[in-house]
Amino acid sequence: MNEKQTPSLPPLPQLKAGREQFLALVEELRPQLHRYCARMTGSITEGEDIVQDTLAHAYYELGQLNELPAMRAWLFRIAHNRALDHLRRYERRMVEALEENHDMADENAPNPEDKLARDQALAAAVSRFMELAPAQRSSVILKDVLDHPLEEISELLDLSVSAVKAALHRGREKLKTLAAAAASTTASPAAPVSPELARYVALFNARDWDGVRAMLAEDLRVDVVARVRKSGAGARLYFTTYDSLHNWRFAPAWLEEREVIAVYRPDAAEPAYIIDLDWQDGKITAIRDYVFVPYITRDAAIVMAA
Repeated sequence: MNEKQTPSLPPLPQLKAGREQFLALVEELRPQLHRYCARMTGSITEGEDIVQDTLAHAYYELGQLNELPAMRAWLFRIAHNRALDHLRRYERRMVEALEENHDMADENAPNPEDKLARDQALAAAVSRFMELAPAQRSSVILKDVLDHPLEEISELLDLSVSAVKAALHRGREKLKTLAAAAASTTASPAAPVSPELARYVALFNARDWDGVRAMLAEDLRVDVVARVRKSGAGARLYFTTYDSLHNWRFAPAWLEEREVIAVYRPDAAEPAYIIDLDWQDGKITAIRDYVFVPYITRDAAIVMAA
């Protein structure tokens, strides 16, 4: 990908005019940012948190600039740094010793292994990238998942091209080993979800709004990701929207060892998006609805509950 593919940019004063203009400007880049952040954190939902954090940080910083940056490269650098900050907060190892390797193949030469490596990276579970050291992880994601040129990766990671090539080689080998190990393991059948989630889904599908509201905590928080957040009485209006829709159904599922709700459109074989719930003492305290960021399901290993 080249910088010329970045969406056209309006004059900076217009960008300062409002958040909606900024979000429209970065709309095409959001799925790519999520693919990167999800694999950096090993989590579909945490990856979206990093995307939200990245865009908030970028929106604030853009208002302080006198000229527009190269948007795609700038946003990826912010996302990379926010992902590293996120991982450091959980005290994960963030340093990798990289040797300069000048014997690696010329990155401009055709390499029949590149397509195989790309297919392997795209097929790998998001969580599997956490087994790679950070520089390896970033290099593999940027090259094999997002198809960034080595020079761009070098600039983003502040590494020499030779160091990026070494990290890419090691990361690919590690993913290959992990894929072989996963192929030899028999998958466990999906477990049933909690009775509370199963009841919530059943009530929602029956449009039993009195039953649904009876399961809510008084201080309920609702986050319709990328659109609106409400709490308390205002949060309960969230269900009014679903009451007017007739093109969906809920199903209990698992994502990253957490029970979630998969939302289906009519006659759809795959879920359109997910909803995540937090519980306390049998009451729902928080709802995260990903309806406006459906791209997160593209790489999500959603497993339907038993």
